[in-house]
Amino acid sequence: MSVSRTLLALLEPGPRHGYDLKRAYDERFAHGKPLAYGQVYSTLSRLLRNGLVEEAGVEHGAGPDRKRYTITDAGVTDLDSWLATPEDPQPYLQNTLYTKVVLALLSGRSAHDILDTQRTAHLRVMRELTRRKRDGDLADQLICDHALFHLEADLRWLELTAARLDALKEAVTP
Repeated sequence: MSVSRTLLALLEPGPRHGYDLKRAYDERFAHGKPLAYGQVYSTLSRLLRNGLVEEAGVEHGAGPDRKRYTITDAGVTDLDSWLATPEDPQPYLQNTLYTKVVLALLSGRSAHDILDTQRTAHLRVMRELTRRKRDGDLADQLICDHALFHLEADLRWLELTAARLDALKEAVTP
């Protein structure tokens, strides 16, 4: 995820300070992995340097003064361009799991064990995501569905590979 573009979008409705941006980001997008304050302020610094945001004053309060930032016209243009650009589909043509299976076959180790261990790990994560989806709001449900669909595709690949291990062994061993 592009943190810089996400912060730009969160600034679009109006000026905000770093703490408020972090809170808004964490509420909507962190999903158990909150954004570090340092990352918020270093990202704001880069956005400021690149002319995509500007300072919009300072908020005085009980604690330290807080700089408020606002998105610039260049920031809006950058955000529009990013939102309109499709994400590159990730075909996973070379992945670690496939490499492990081939190396197991080449070394005489059990590729079945590797696939079974991976299947167990996938199913554990899928159960956790299903629980989170059941207990979550719409945003949680959608992000969990996305992850679950990918994990289901991985499981299909695991089953297909297990069924083809003998043929794969013939193809990869000298």
